[in-house]
Amino acid sequence: MQKATSPKILGQILKSARRKIGLTQDQAGNLVGITQAMVSRIERGESNARIDTLFRLMAALEMEMTIAPREKTMDQGGGDNW
Repeated sequence: MQKATSPKILGQILKSARRKIGLTQDQAGNLVGITQAMVSRIERGESNARIDTLFRLMAALEMEMTIAPREKTMDQGGGDNW
């Protein structure tokens, strides 16, 4: 299971899933009702996409989200990674 601790990492995970099932950004966007440019911004971690948009994109990529407590490490200091 991959952990998305920042928008950039989430974007990388979504990009990998999209490529794995053989979709272009344009095709993925068409399935979700967003533009290819928006898919690109999400994959780069540069988008303020609405949560419902992310859920629709995950569904199109045959993915789901699991919420779990963050594992603390010595270097995290309690702050967010983004």
